Amino acid sequence: MSKTKREILSAAVLSTAAALALPLYAAQPNPADSYPSRPIRFIIPFEPGAGTDATARAIAAKLSEHWKQQVIADNRTGGAGAVGVELTKNAPPDGYTICLISASISVSAAVNSKLPYNLTRDLQGISQATSLFYALYTHPAVPGANVKELIAYAKANPDKLNFGSSGTGGLQHLAGELFDYLTGVRMVHIPYKGSAPVIVAVIGNQVQVGYGTLIGLRPHMQAGRLKIHAITAANRSQAAPELPTIGESVPGYVVDQWYGVITGAKVPAAIVRKLNAAMVEALKLPEVVQKFAADGSTTVGSTPEQFNTHVKSEIAKWAKLAKEAKLDLE
Repeated sequence: MSKTKREILSAAVLSTAAALALPLYAAQPNPADSYPSRPIRFIIPFEPGAGTDATARAIAAKLSEHWKQQVIADNRTGGAGAVGVELTKNAPPDGYTICLISASISVSAAVNSKLPYNLTRDLQGISQATSLFYALYTHPAVPGANVKELIAYAKANPDKLNFGSSGTGGLQHLAGELFDYLTGVRMVHIPYKGSAPVIVAVIGNQVQVGYGTLIGLRPHMQAGRLKIHAITAANRSQAAPELPTIGESVPGYVVDQWYGVITGAKVPAAIVRKLNAAMVEALKLPEVVQKFAADGSTTVGSTPEQFNTHVKSEIAKWAKLAKEAKLDLE
């Protein structure tokens, strides 16, 4: 057979093979096309009634309305959130298990080498949901009318002031340690089991300083039981325009108690995109924006890539603090 005939025959065979293969490729369904075709499990790795719980349930309700498919909130507590995140990691990679995390989860990833997952390798972001600041507050008897005066008093009285947090290694704890590190003051950390006991302890002057959300602090401030000095956000908030940021007195100080939604790392990108689009749409709804604004939260609605980058930057930030401040948090 001549070279030309062999080339013609080979081309014909390849064309036939390609034509036969087309139906096979066309027959492969895109998993995102029919998603979701059954209920979605929305894991909340903290207790009912917490900020994560309220945020997840608000998002779940809007997703259920959007898809006419049930999104079921499922509280799975334990291990400072690690239990719920691990369940998400180990779930089938089909997009039917998602999880709401808080900034505290990134703190744990930064300082705890014994977690049963790698947050940036075993899981992936869908969207950052909200951004929320803390308020720095003290007992009224603590000297100082503002952050600079508080710092001056603390420097003149090392280890005399105690600051409370919702638990060792949590975001409130790191918020206090970051304040101490950047200002050079020394306050003694006292951990509690949650934010509410810290407020009670500060009111009773068992500890003198705390970090908490504005919605929980305002009634006590108005009653004169607490004194709020500043917020931990990068910029002043419309929810409390009268309050300065800590960063105005302490350059570089920012602590964001954000919430975001993740899923397993192997969930197909097309499904992640579909989840993201629905969440971003929900977070833009006026009633959702207003609901979160009540406690000073701002809705975000980022892309998966933006949220993944944000999580990595948060882990790096807290790991750097733990190393430079020589914190033993495990």
